[in-house]
Amino acid sequence: MQTGSAFSLTTGTFPFNQPVVWEPRPEWIAASNLQRFMNRHGIGSLDELQARSVDNPEWFWPAVLEDLDIRFYRPYTRILDLSEGPAFPRWCVGGQLNIVHNLLDKWQETNAAERIALRWEGEEGTLRTLTYAGLHAEVCRCARALQSLGFQKGDVAALFMPMTPELVIAFLAVIKLGGIVLPLFSGYGAEAVRTRIRDAEARFLFTADGFYRRGRPVYLKPVADEALADCPSVQHVIVYRRMEADNVPVPMLPGRDHWWHELVWPQPAEAETVRTDAEDVLMVIYTSGTTGRPKGAVHTHCGFPVKAAQDMYQCMDLKPGETMYWVTDMGWMMGPWLVFGTLLIGATMVLYDGAPDYPDVDRLWGLVEQHRVTHLGISPTLIRALRPHGPEPIRRHDLSSLRAVGSTGSPWDPESWLWCFEHVLGREKPILNYSGGTEISGGILCGNFFRPLKPCAFSGPVPGMAADVVDEQGRPVREAVGELVIRKPWIGMTRGFWRDRERYLDTYWRRIEGLWVHGDFAAIDRDGLWYILGRSDDTIKVAGKRLGPAEVEAILNAHEAVAESAAIGVPHEVKGEEVVAFVVLKPGVSPSEELRQELMERVVAALGKPLKPREIRFTTALPKTRNAKIMRRVIRAAYLGQDPGDVSSLEDPAAVEAIRQAV
Repeated sequence: MQTGSAFSLTTGTFPFNQPVVWEPRPEWIAASNLQRFMNRHGIGSLDELQARSVDNPEWFWPAVLEDLDIRFYRPYTRILDLSEGPAFPRWCVGGQLNIVHNLLDKWQETNAAERIALRWEGEEGTLRTLTYAGLHAEVCRCARALQSLGFQKGDVAALFMPMTPELVIAFLAVIKLGGIVLPLFSGYGAEAVRTRIRDAEARFLFTADGFYRRGRPVYLKPVADEALADCPSVQHVIVYRRMEADNVPVPMLPGRDHWWHELVWPQPAEAETVRTDAEDVLMVIYTSGTTGRPKGAVHTHCGFPVKAAQDMYQCMDLKPGETMYWVTDMGWMMGPWLVFGTLLIGATMVLYDGAPDYPDVDRLWGLVEQHRVTHLGISPTLIRALRPHGPEPIRRHDLSSLRAVGSTGSPWDPESWLWCFEHVLGREKPILNYSGGTEISGGILCGNFFRPLKPCAFSGPVPGMAADVVDEQGRPVREAVGELVIRKPWIGMTRGFWRDRERYLDTYWRRIEGLWVHGDFAAIDRDGLWYILGRSDDTIKVAGKRLGPAEVEAILNAHEAVAESAAIGVPHEVKGEEVVAFVVLKPGVSPSEELRQELMERVVAALGKPLKPREIRFTTALPKTRNAKIMRRVIRAAYLGQDPGDVSSLEDPAAVEAIRQAV
């Protein structure tokens, strides 16, 4: 098999087509949620469903709501109102529902109440489970506690907590009372917490004393206190004692700060769910911009949760009683996505509070075995980090429960994709590539159990997503690289940015008239399979030729000495830009001038002399977000000695210094 990227931005075409490596099993298709949906509506093929779903949204989205058994207090009179244009649709017009009624309340009337809703494991080995009945009771207690502090419908509550059951309990309790949740990444520094709390004007904050990462304590409460020194809107802070065994003193401000165990646990296990309109806001979740303040994506009761569950149910075929674990944090969209989707379906979520390779590199596979995970969500970056250790850590564990691996966060390289496919899935089960974003409420594209797969490929758009790949004028292109766009609104679409209408329009709607331009380069091959090539704003332009970072990185990553890499464009007075690459070597491999030259020659041989990198630097780490996206703009700023901008979402800020050291 040839190495390198599956396509080229340089030529705009495919240099080669990968062979099909996985074929769907007819019996899996026949037993799938999606086939049952198609049978119910007399639809004969996936292509027919896709066409009907985007051509007739007035039929499709009510059918999805029915398929997911979404129950309304008051029925909607119209599924979609486009009177304010495609950028500002209104969904489930006139309807009234609180999504928590569908996540928890309705299950209490059935045998599903005793089904496991949540499995939790701490890095130190502690295990906990909550049934749907147990989770319902804890959410009610938390809701009662909030009411005792004067919580009102529409109040904003920030969540700055580790991945514990209490985080999910608080998340659902706020929504149950008609409030708005503001999820925050547990690795944020004080400035990032302060910026988001002030922007959203949160009145409540949930936090914890701290958590463990790689066996070491990480203290959250001091970070929260530093942030709140300049957040006058926050009136109450509820603190969960995660690290009770350490007996570390925790500063508490009388009147403002409340211990979870003292405030929540004594409360009654019943509480009314507040009735809300379908389009009432339930969550503001922030994404970091390259410039300016973070963007707060606004989501509603009949939006984000429905889209999350639809993607899991129809594309990933998650069934009631099955178990999903996605490596994420609640501050990234995949955290809320996991909670909403699994509970709407009646499935089980797994939360793990710790590093996926601690105390040994097989921890991730141990989690799959311990919790009998059927659907595992990872990033290509994580697989690239685990791959140098070989398949032996995987073989220590029984992964027979797995039906599929889901993947999001960054583009694959063929070698890492095939390594995962062979050693984790035995070449028998699919990798369900998944790409969308916070503003999407899930995926634009996803794998499924219906279509054959090639390395790195997506099966196609999620039903209901009018996705396309277009040139700069908005014309469709095939077997060539273009911009990923969406031609029509969908139910999970963000309702805009929090108090920033113009920035929302500038970000998505004003590049090509009438189209949502997502900011990703994509391509569709001759067999109709889709590919994501990376962010279009990461594109490197060398003497007029477009070059995707993934093209350079795939060539470098294919070398047996390389663990991972990142390519950036830097200014050049004649060419416009030149390529600079940063390489992380595998354990036990030392940097050398000979290795640098060998890597340089590989890139030149694959891409040609005009695209020869200015230099290749060795580094010990690459700046990444917790969901494993490489922050190329931060690398570029560090290389050029510029201000890196917003680095609050980095998992390890020390990685920026590693780049500076490499320079």
